[in-house]
Amino acid sequence: MLFVKRSVTSSIARMLIAIVILSILSTGLALVTLAASRTDAEAINISGSLRMQSYRLAYDLTTNSPYLNSHIRQYDMSLNAPALKEIDSFYFPHDIQLKYQTLLDRWKILEYELNQGNGDMYISQLAEYVNQINEFVLAIQIFSELKLKTAGTISIASFLLTIGLVFFVIHFSRRKIVAPLNQMVAASHYIQTGHFDHQPLDTTQPNELGVLANAFTSMSSDLAKLYQSLAEKVEEKTVKLTQANRSLGVLYDCLQALSVSQVDRQCFEQVLHIVCNSENLVIIRLEVQDSGEGRWVLEEGKEDNSRDWHHLVLQQDEQILGKLSWQCADEDAVHPQLIGNVGNILSRGIYFNRAQKRYLQVLLMEERATIARELHDSLAQSLSFLRIQLTLLKRVVPSNNDRAMVVIADFDQALSSAYRQLRELLATFRLTIQEADLHEALNQLITPLQAQTEVPIHIHCALSSQALNAQQQVHALQIVREATLNAIKHAKAKNIYVNCESTKDGYNLITIIDDGMGIKSLDEPEGHYGLNIMSERACRLGGTLAISRQEEGGTCVRLIFPQQ
Repeated sequence: MLFVKRSVTSSIARMLIAIVILSILSTGLALVTLAASRTDAEAINISGSLRMQSYRLAYDLTTNSPYLNSHIRQYDMSLNAPALKEIDSFYFPHDIQLKYQTLLDRWKILEYELNQGNGDMYISQLAEYVNQINEFVLAIQIFSELKLKTAGTISIASFLLTIGLVFFVIHFSRRKIVAPLNQMVAASHYIQTGHFDHQPLDTTQPNELGVLANAFTSMSSDLAKLYQSLAEKVEEKTVKLTQANRSLGVLYDCLQALSVSQVDRQCFEQVLHIVCNSENLVIIRLEVQDSGEGRWVLEEGKEDNSRDWHHLVLQQDEQILGKLSWQCADEDAVHPQLIGNVGNILSRGIYFNRAQKRYLQVLLMEERATIARELHDSLAQSLSFLRIQLTLLKRVVPSNNDRAMVVIADFDQALSSAYRQLRELLATFRLTIQEADLHEALNQLITPLQAQTEVPIHIHCALSSQALNAQQQVHALQIVREATLNAIKHAKAKNIYVNCESTKDGYNLITIIDDGMGIKSLDEPEGHYGLNIMSERACRLGGTLAISRQEEGGTCVRLIFPQQ
């Protein structure tokens, strides 16, 4: 804590008090001088009248005037007037008091001579007495003038001293107050413009301004540090805001890439491309896993074996959907929160892709179920009616009519074939698959088939669900169902294997293999259309269907088609 040794206010107050005291003293002395001179004029007037009265007494003596006694009393009253009695005061000079006392004593002698009738004695001494009066009047006049000169000198000296003190106060104020304040004002303007390298202030003054300059300098130093800290924080916040703005742009582009009616492989590839370019990544890889062994892998960039991998698990509603992996060209340039947000976007995209696929698959199943109901309510009813009519016709036509019986037999065979084909179509159309996940859909498909046989059906699914769209999955599952059902009915196998995987050149491969007696012929038996329907479905998938008999026994149904 700083202490004030010599306060500016105290110094100015002392100077002002000195001016006030000087003014009081000068005014007091002037007033005392004037007060002492208030009767000088009267004293001079009365003293001057004594000469006239002295001559009047001489005239009264020569003319035997009857007013002599009254004039003597009047002279005595004038000589003892109060104005002349003040001459005995302490502030009158001693010579004046002595002259006055001499006049009093001489008057007593002259008054005695007058009262004794010695007029000649009075007249003989009158000239000398009048000279004494003149000297007395002159002394009073000189003393009065001296007092006036003294009052004037005191006033002039007081005025000059007052002016000197005023100039000293002004000089002191300019040097000790105004100059330091101007320096502080200039320093404050420097600080206001953000410059803290102002001229050094005088902190050595032992007064309030020295304390203020010291505090101002300390405050300026603290403000410089604070300003520097704030500048660094603003720069840091600017960098963060720039990063946040860039991150928002990347997230917006990623959301735009996934905001389409059909989320497919190209959408995810576009997201990976955006993130890889924005974050300057060496490589970014998206791995989507199914409930089985299926993996869907997308990559952007080229792997660098000398760099470390970073991983982020993708999950939605506590369900693990896959993994996002990347390699950084610059570890500090990658924003972890951005990657996390991109991971959330990809998780939602994968979840939406599966939900969208499930929705389209349900629509297909509902459409096929509707067709099955229509076939059952129309064509199946018609075929049943025809079979009943055919039975009635057999009863009506005589059995010995060979020609009619041949026609009826042919008609019965065609009707039975149509009815069997219709049942196969109905069974196909009534297939219900609710799962979008390929592995789960296979399990849902194989479970009712496994209930129809004791032959174990083995499923190995290494094909990702994202490699097939809803329509492809429905057709592929129908082919799997038909092939598996044929193996159950005709192969007499001990094991049936269903394998789903992807080839090295990016195609989807599904094989249904049994270890039974093998297919006898690739020609469709009369009245059966399963193989033809399977081939037609393979054509719709844009792929090929190959059915072959294995050398070690059994049949292999091989379906290969491109990914979506």
